[in-house]
Amino acid sequence: MPDALQPGWPELIARIRRRTPARVLVGRAGAAYRTATQVELREAHAAARDAVRTEFDLDRDLGKVFVESWRIFEVSTQARSKDEYLLRPDLGRRLSESAIEQISAECPRNPLLQIVIGDGLSVTAVAAQVPRLLPLIARRAEKLRAAINQTVVGQPFVLRHCRVSVMNDIGELLRPEVLVLLIGERPGLATAESLSAYMAFRPGEGHTDAQRNLISNIHARGVPLEQAAERIVNLAAQMLGEKKSGTELKESLPARQWLSSGDS
Repeated sequence: MPDALQPGWPELIARIRRRTPARVLVGRAGAAYRTATQVELREAHAAARDAVRTEFDLDRDLGKVFVESWRIFEVSTQARSKDEYLLRPDLGRRLSESAIEQISAECPRNPLLQIVIGDGLSVTAVAAQVPRLLPLIARRAEKLRAAINQTVVGQPFVLRHCRVSVMNDIGELLRPEVLVLLIGERPGLATAESLSAYMAFRPGEGHTDAQRNLISNIHARGVPLEQAAERIVNLAAQMLGEKKSGTELKESLPARQWLSSGDS
């Protein structure tokens, strides 16, 4: 029997399409995608390339009001350009000398929670998510103040040409209890706006991904900003309580109804 005559087939397609941005069941023209789908793919590919290749601009990407209100400043890793960052990942894992000097001068040591904004592989994601996510994290983090009498959220800053492992250098320099790196994820053809939050308890020299936790897919069709902020602060509280992170710590997620009744 032809697919079009299968009982309930159109509604099944609609339900599948609602659950994923992947280009499935979009129809075809002969052996190829339809023209509209081809155009969407080219647009998505261009957006992904722009997200990776664009150089971060503080006022343009975060907004001048946001930068001034949070006193955000900008430093760089040892990678001196986007090309060098892409070709030499090792340079993106170490702070430059000027970065060390400025961070030391402007950031208090030993905060409970240090937030760093890294451009990573998607400036688009940083611009889309960070200005709304950072205030949500800071507001929720204040509840930790009652438990520990110290600076709760350290001075946030932007780190250009940033790789995840630079968390070790920052940890050695500022000695935070928990370090949160908000970094642009490698874009795909579904979205170029996905942000990750890498987290570590007392990061330092020699730490690997085994000592880090990750909350990924922070974007409109992934993990919503309110939920991301809640998860970041709750995971930080777990790290503080258990004094560990990474593979030794499993994130405790609250019970949620993830599926709508229409998709159950």
